[in-house]
Amino acid sequence: MPELPEVETTRRGIDAIATGRRLARMVVHESRMRWPIPADLPSRVEGQIVRACRRRGKYLLIEFDAGTQLVHLGMSGSVRSVTTGALLRKHDHVEWQFEHATLRLHDPRRFGAVLWHSRENGPVEEHPLLRGLGIEPFEPKFDARFLHEGFAGRKTPVKQALLAGDVVVGVGNIYASESLFRAGIHPRAAAGRISLARCVRLVEAIRQTLSDALASGGSTLRDYVGADNEPGAYFDLHAAVYERGGQPCRTCGTAIRRIVQGQRATYYCPRCQHV
Repeated sequence: MPELPEVETTRRGIDAIATGRRLARMVVHESRMRWPIPADLPSRVEGQIVRACRRRGKYLLIEFDAGTQLVHLGMSGSVRSVTTGALLRKHDHVEWQFEHATLRLHDPRRFGAVLWHSRENGPVEEHPLLRGLGIEPFEPKFDARFLHEGFAGRKTPVKQALLAGDVVVGVGNIYASESLFRAGIHPRAAAGRISLARCVRLVEAIRQTLSDALASGGSTLRDYVGADNEPGAYFDLHAAVYERGGQPCRTCGTAIRRIVQGQRATYYCPRCQHV
């Protein structure tokens, strides 16, 4: 699943291509996504100028004068830049056609979404899908005390608390495992028992892990490439534990372990990470 670094890398690619440009045409080839694409959505945005492309959590926010399109990449989606008129591939479901280029949403599993929030309905942050999201990890307000207070009283494992997204957004499955390793915290440790001092290390680890991933364009996920059609290289450069089950820890040599939490794979070092 594309996570924050992949989505942010995609956002940057869309922003470079679309912001300040007039959308000539939006074409929906397949409307049956996670939620049906509104039938009138193309007519709402055609001929309008893209004012900005922002990100909130894993949602891409393409802003027009009349409102904002919310785009989610789901489990296997990607947005690529192609030459206008290029041959469609199987699973290319939506096109945004500009004079100089076309953006295409490719989503084999159709778990993604393209939705609309009209400006007359208020700020897009009030959309039901965005309203309950936690703080962005690079906001100055996200510090150890904020995380410690957000975790207070939670008996759920810290890995699951990070994935929930109601305290901090964007720390998905891959980068949660990596961040917890850097912070020396066992993924099964109860979130509410993580001390303030350990939250200091965890906040720093989250930011550094996501920064490294952004610098390398995201992960080498099988289904992911950025808007510029380039795959990321995070695993090649930085991954310490993720998908390294049975291999030696790069710090202490102990075999990395794999467990399943909430139906998601978790990787950790039993020696370097403590409850």
